[in-house]
Amino acid sequence: MFHRHVTKKLSAYSHGELDAAESSRVREHLSRCAGCRAEKEEIELGIHLAERLPHIPAPASLWSEIEASLDESSSRQEVKPKTSRFWLSAPALTVATVALVVAAAVAVSWYVMQDRRVEEPSKPSWAVAAIEGSPKVDSRGIKETGRLAVGGALETDSNSRAVIEVADIGQVEVEPNTLMRLVETSEDEHRLALERGSIEATIVAPPRLFFVDTPSAVAVDLGCAYSLDVDEAGNGLLHVTSGWVELVRDGRNSYVPIGTMCLLRAGVGPGTPYFDDSSDAFRLALEEYDFEGGTEQALAIVLRESRARDTLTLWHLLPRAGEAGRKKVLDRMIALVGLPEGVTRAGLMRLDPAMIDLELWKDHLDIVWF
Repeated sequence: MFHRHVTKKLSAYSHGELDAAESSRVREHLSRCAGCRAEKEEIELGIHLAERLPHIPAPASLWSEIEASLDESSSRQEVKPKTSRFWLSAPALTVATVALVVAAAVAVSWYVMQDRRVEEPSKPSWAVAAIEGSPKVDSRGIKETGRLAVGGALETDSNSRAVIEVADIGQVEVEPNTLMRLVETSEDEHRLALERGSIEATIVAPPRLFFVDTPSAVAVDLGCAYSLDVDEAGNGLLHVTSGWVELVRDGRNSYVPIGTMCLLRAGVGPGTPYFDDSSDAFRLALEEYDFEGGTEQALAIVLRESRARDTLTLWHLLPRAGEAGRKKVLDRMIALVGLPEGVTRAGLMRLDPAMIDLELWKDHLDIVWF
């Protein structure tokens, strides 16, 4: 892999002039370097535009001006002695004519392109690069790079992977058998919709700027890195590897920090987050409690299997359990970690917003949770 930028090789690479080994090394570097990919796209755009210059009739007035210039040039040449050192030969006249014609064609093309830009404004888009195989953007395969415009779709099959540049705030790697769409990109919001498949997102941005819609919840970036899987039925799994993600659906919120996972269920929303090192019995009972009726038996297993670290999960259960269940959850939390300063049992039982505030509990349990 290159440890330096490959900008000096991009023109030869885009024209297919590098040998196989050099081309492979450049391709590998481009899969990881946003700066070089952006410069390569500019080079390829120039090539593309040059190849697609429209062949259209020039305005009659333009050709009249060219003919007048040529007539004037010929007249000047006729009155000069043949022995003059400045007399134009036929080849020189041909070169001058070609130059004028080329200049005219470029001018016409420029005006046509400006007209098209006015008539067909381009949609905002993100750069896409193939990592493996031939991902499709709007049903068209891309071998190296492409653009995903707002409203467009990116799809990978079982043999392809891609990486998306999320404006200037991060990347999303798109795994095989994935279908997603670019919903919006602006100063205030960057939003993808993951219909099925798997992605890995790495975002460096202020909270609540990057969103991923799924059939069961919206993943709201709070400055993080995470993987997100969605199956054909719309069910999903979020695993956060850095920072925090908030899952939202119909007033049901789950705050998922580094080292935790959370199930998503179509028609229900996000489940309760749990640490990825929790016991199998804990996870299975929690899934049953979240999505199969919230039975007392499932809650009893969750409480029995809870460690001090698992009070993150129990904190989420406080507003989700009924009054009887909340009492049991609160008893277990107090036994494991106590209560933050200023927080009372009575206040938590009535779900006092100031006492159940997540930031307060994070400050109290930061070392325990992380």
